Amino acid sequence: MRRILPVAAVLALALTTAACGSDDTDTAAAAPAPATTSASPSPSPTESMAAGDIVDTAVAAGDFTTLAAALEAAGLVETLKGAGPYTVFAPTDAAFEKLPAGTVDTLLKDPKGDLTQILTYHVVEGEVLAADVVKLDGQKVATVQGGELTVNVDGDAVSLTDAAGGTVNVTATDVDASNGVIHVIDGVLMPK
Repeated sequence: MRRILPVAAVLALALTTAACGSDDTDTAAAAPAPATTSASPSPSPTESMAAGDIVDTAVAAGDFTTLAAALEAAGLVETLKGAGPYTVFAPTDAAFEKLPAGTVDTLLKDPKGDLTQILTYHVVEGEVLAADVVKLDGQKVATVQGGELTVNVDGDAVSLTDAAGGTVNVTATDVDASNGVIHVIDGVLMPK
């Protein structure tokens, strides 16, 4: 169940974005910056992703089981299967494993609270491709959760800084889905 949380977090974020959707299209500029494919620790998950909706694509990759579980627990699966488009920064199972021991279990006990806030913090309205991100260095991007992420671009390397001051790296970009795009990240973003 802990391995399902990373996919669930991404899906929850996307679902929250859809549920709390705004008419503001400026949030599309908040897409993650492109990452170099050589920096990607495991390109095989993204290569194996089918072009289904965001949830199905992440599940098919096999490296987002924790996210998928979290999205299910938070009730965000149907939202992220919606029309979109969404940009999802998807933490891998390994990213969730970096959290302090017991964090995922604690979040799953109250899925409508902090878990939903964290998951929706990983979702941006609109489809933001890696090519758009290179122009966003130092800029803040609005998430579906209502908070902001700061985009950092250093050559081909892209990272995101969350509201808590943590920074995660974008390890794979532009994973196509029928209702948006997924960018893979190596950590979990925290809204506070």
